[in-house]
Amino acid sequence: MAAPRASTCLLLNKGLKRIFSGIQPTGVPHLGNYLGALTSWVKLQEECSSVLFSIVDLHSLTVPRDPAVLRASILDVTAALLACGINPQKCILFQQSQVPEHAELGWILGCLTSIPRLQHFPQWKVKNTSQMNEGTAGLFTYPVLQAADILLYKSTHVPVGEDQVLHLELTQDLARRFNKKYGEFFPVPETMLTETKKVRSLRDPTSKMSKSDPQKWATVRVTDGVSNLVTIHSAITGLSIEELPTSEVTYDPDCRPGVSNLVTIHSAITGLSIEEVVRQSTGLDTAHYKTVVAEAVIEKLAPIRSEFEKLRGDGAYLEKVLQAGAEKAKTLAAPVYQEVKRLVGFH
Repeated sequence: MAAPRASTCLLLNKGLKRIFSGIQPTGVPHLGNYLGALTSWVKLQEECSSVLFSIVDLHSLTVPRDPAVLRASILDVTAALLACGINPQKCILFQQSQVPEHAELGWILGCLTSIPRLQHFPQWKVKNTSQMNEGTAGLFTYPVLQAADILLYKSTHVPVGEDQVLHLELTQDLARRFNKKYGEFFPVPETMLTETKKVRSLRDPTSKMSKSDPQKWATVRVTDGVSNLVTIHSAITGLSIEELPTSEVTYDPDCRPGVSNLVTIHSAITGLSIEEVVRQSTGLDTAHYKTVVAEAVIEKLAPIRSEFEKLRGDGAYLEKVLQAGAEKAKTLAAPVYQEVKRLVGFH
């Protein structure tokens, strides 16, 4: 076996022994997903020897899903992840529902979780309200299943955005609670905050970009074609809620969230710092700057879209990737869950 590369050794020395993260199959990833999570995923698979990325289809059932649409969405997300650079030879990419130990461990952890704790999750409050206070038990307990996803593989680190920190805190608490009751077993996973700041909606820069946003031009998907991106660029003019009387390119998220969102996108797409993006844009008004940002996004996403279309046309290959990934995941999950069963008294 070849010796690990220096960067891998460095990460392992820092304790990054196993990384887990997941994505719901609720539509093709958007620009915010790509810049906020997927680019980090690609780096992590290069730098750490044990990385798992899961398409968490069990979580997607917390809202009503048409079975045919869900099946297609699972393949859409798989193709998009591969097109964005996820390499099944360097990580374990798998479908959550193909590893039944996720749900089984979720039940055990649910028996260690209080109802008041789950009632404090803001996602429950928001989604329960949107479902007219008829939210399901699955919606209520899905943070516990998230904890099971992570702990099932004895993950040591989890890359998350700021809005998911509360969920990881529950995972950490459940690991400690299990260990206290049954003996030291689960590592307490650490948070890895993604470097890129939130990408905001192109229609409402006070809200984050979302796949479920009903506004047509609010979201850029990684598979959008040039014509769509140009149209979105044209719609950006009406997004500004700037309070300062200037059309210069500046970065001030509080007073100029619209232009600041474009600067954030431009910075993340090009790899330039916020300060360098603003400096290079000196002399441009916001109308011309939108063209610069749109062209940068088009250039970045073009190869992803091309690869996605090629991969999506071969459903058998995508299913083969997921099946192979599930088998690898099972080899890690099965012994962990067997030991959990022994510890709680099932054997």
